Amino acid sequence: MPTNFTAGPVRVRVPATSANLGPGFDALGLALGLHDDVAAEIAPAGVRVTVTGEGAGELPGDEGHLVVRAMRAAFGRLGGEPSGLVVECVNRIPQARGLGSSSAAIVAGVLLARALVADGDSRLDDAAVLRLAAELEGHPDNVAPCLLGGFTLAWTEPAGARAVTRRVADGVRPTVFVPAERGLTAAARAALPATVPHGDAALTAGRAALLVHALTVEPALLFPATVDRLHQDYRAAGMPGTAALVSALRAAGVAAVVSGAGPTVLALSDLPQGFDPGTDWQVWRLPIDVSGARVARGRLGHAERDPVAAGRKS
Repeated sequence: MPTNFTAGPVRVRVPATSANLGPGFDALGLALGLHDDVAAEIAPAGVRVTVTGEGAGELPGDEGHLVVRAMRAAFGRLGGEPSGLVVECVNRIPQARGLGSSSAAIVAGVLLARALVADGDSRLDDAAVLRLAAELEGHPDNVAPCLLGGFTLAWTEPAGARAVTRRVADGVRPTVFVPAERGLTAAARAALPATVPHGDAALTAGRAALLVHALTVEPALLFPATVDRLHQDYRAAGMPGTAALVSALRAAGVAAVVSGAGPTVLALSDLPQGFDPGTDWQVWRLPIDVSGARVARGRLGHAERDPVAAGRKS
């Protein structure tokens, strides 16, 4: 069946995410109230990408941009390529900091491509969007909360990624500590051993199960629920500042973990009064995004083009 493209621009707002949440390695994720806005429309020829905010002057302005690559992959599933594309990105999610910037770009690209095809929703339903986004990202723990919002539990079956969402209890109050330096997920994964002691695996599995309960029912249990022995200790040598801050926060009784592959630190409980992480960190108290990715027709408005995110106060 030939592909019919829609006229005019479409736009999508995608949230930052924090994956793993300590013991929930490659499975648990949380959507946060910090967003990228991306718009796209069909052009007569060529590909042009403009970037404002995070990554401006660094990210590709052509086919190499991750949003475009995700769009191309989705168009392949949707049955045809457009003549050209114009893409506008207003980025607020820090790049390569463990807050899901690549997942946000992938989810944005897949959803934009679907919205630019007249019958895209029927050709590529939400379950298929999740599967494709997880294929492109390599794992589903960030793309699931980015797409669905809230707290997600994701897993992969032979047919692809799946996920469920759970409502987060009112006492969960995320704070992120964002450093200036960047981290690379590939390097962080390379630091992980091929095997771990059985006792460490058993302890972490139990804490991951407890974390689901703590996040959804009993936040008072967040501190013991965020103990991990699968990945954070192995990555500590490559992120000494991150490891030191996690240790300092936990010594103060805060349920703190490495956000994703780092180097950002995520605290899920209130900070003690007067806690000072030092000058190397931007501290942002962020709400939980319960909506996930949101698609609409039209260009980005004035507020959406503002690269400064509301609520990002140190």
